Amino acid sequence: MAPGETARPSATRAGLRVLGVAIRREPWVFTLATLGSVLFGALTVADAWVLGWSTDHVVLPAFRDGEIGAGLLVVVVALFVGVAILRAVGIVARRLGAGIMQYRMEAHDRRAVTRQYLALPMSWHHRHPTGVLLSNANADVQAAWGPVAPLPMAVGTVAMMVIAVVQMVVTDLVLALVGLLVFPAVIVVNLWFQRVTSPLMTRVQELRGVVSEIAHESFDGALVVKTLGRESEETERFRQRSEELRDVAIRAGRLRAAFDPILNALPNVGVLLVLVVGVARVLDGSSEPGAVVTVAYLLTVVAFPIRSIGWLLGDLPRSVVGYDRVRRVLHAEGGLDFGDDRLASPGPGARLEVEGVRFGYAADAPVLRDVSFTVEPGRTVAVVGPTAAGKSTLTSLLTRLVDPQAGALRVDGTDLRDLAYGALADAVAVVPQTAFLFDDTVRGNVALGLDVDDAEVWAALETAQAADFVRRLPAGLDTELGERGTTLSGGQRQRLSLARALVRRPRLLVLDDATSAVDPEVEARILAALRSDDPEHDAPAAGTTLVVVAYRKATIGLADEVVFLDEGRVVDQGPHDELLTRNAAYARIVTAYDHDPEAPDSPDRASSPAEEALR
Repeated sequence: MAPGETARPSATRAGLRVLGVAIRREPWVFTLATLGSVLFGALTVADAWVLGWSTDHVVLPAFRDGEIGAGLLVVVVALFVGVAILRAVGIVARRLGAGIMQYRMEAHDRRAVTRQYLALPMSWHHRHPTGVLLSNANADVQAAWGPVAPLPMAVGTVAMMVIAVVQMVVTDLVLALVGLLVFPAVIVVNLWFQRVTSPLMTRVQELRGVVSEIAHESFDGALVVKTLGRESEETERFRQRSEELRDVAIRAGRLRAAFDPILNALPNVGVLLVLVVGVARVLDGSSEPGAVVTVAYLLTVVAFPIRSIGWLLGDLPRSVVGYDRVRRVLHAEGGLDFGDDRLASPGPGARLEVEGVRFGYAADAPVLRDVSFTVEPGRTVAVVGPTAAGKSTLTSLLTRLVDPQAGALRVDGTDLRDLAYGALADAVAVVPQTAFLFDDTVRGNVALGLDVDDAEVWAALETAQAADFVRRLPAGLDTELGERGTTLSGGQRQRLSLARALVRRPRLLVLDDATSAVDPEVEARILAALRSDDPEHDAPAAGTTLVVVAYRKATIGLADEVVFLDEGRVVDQGPHDELLTRNAAYARIVTAYDHDPEAPDSPDRASSPAEEALR
């Protein structure tokens, strides 16, 4: 072992600790299941006593005397039937309790993993592939608590084994010792199985995450895969990993296939030894036939606990791997802390202050450096800058997907970190670059759980310039959009995404290049509607403070002021006309298309109203 390296506990010890967690979390259900298992085990052993008693008092006398007493026959039948009924009760209690316990544990961890995903910042999610995260919440949770199902049976059958061994010893000590010679062999076989399967189970769980990630990427990027003709390459990539998963799982299955028959055969070897020795002892008068039958039957009874314990131990390596992978998620650091403050909502536009903000996804590579600016209530600021200037990162900070490493962001004087959980979403909305729509109706996508009536939905759609095309859809607001809204164009998806934000009547609205897929004419109408303060129309965006990440002149024309970012710093700030005059870098970015007559913002192209105002 390397210096400073700690010894890893065996899979058995680690697995038993995992099961201990389940017992502590569900003590009453575990007790019910275990009592049912103990009842089943005790009555299974009772069968051996009934069988031995019947042999000596009914079967052998019947052979000797040629007749069976009716009373004794009734007693034997009553004993067997009574034991069978009570044993069935034990089976029901054991299986019901074990199932409830397992599914409760899985549900608890799936909820915990999901809550942790929501709490962890986007920087953490960027470092973990989606397929792995799906595997953590599903396959790993299932693997972690798989042994919970056989656990009550294993514990109960330990009691059964103890009772059986005691009865064997009481019945015939010599035959009991002969039969129990198989126990050391059982222990050795279990230890061997644990040692060889643990690394295989670890690899199986890892590969499940990898296969899930490849499938997720290929399906999510179906448009790229098909348009670039990458179907065969993606199929080959998936085939390689899935076949590796198959091969490792088959190797583990082969070991299990060898383990189970050996485990089942060992008690039978014990039974054979007992019969050989027992016949000799009966012949020399040292034992009774009933004793031989009882001990032999009890050994077959003991075989069941051995098998059930083997099933439990066989699942422990996989359980430990799944549990460790789930714990890594639940113990991940970087979750956001919340305070108790809340913002006024609804109401007029909010005041935004960005003061000395520094942030980087890696500690030694800051994306934003000492960024500061203020947006007064109801005003609009356009954030402009070259690619990788930090604009989208700034929107993540404004909506508190991540927290700054230095500095502060305040809304109405309240630091975002002091707000209660969910308070920011009540007053601030963001429309991201990529519009994401759910497999739901138009109404469901716009309202998204908000208790609003159709009039409010239509008002948001009107402001977002989406009402006309929604009316033309087959079922209007009730039209199903399909997964990710693939039945709509990019511009239509963006407008629905904007309507989703507007229906919440935010006091601060953040648009991250949210109209990039919309043609300039429609964009001009959207921008005009966002700026409208007509008191006769209760527009969803009336009085809202706007922060707009912009590239187009038409979008920048919306702003009262421009914040120009470059290399993560605010290099200039002021009205658009002033920045055009005094900042050559800003002018180059904003007028980049002016020399291309075919470009959207070319001066040779017919201008939109907003663009005319900008010029």
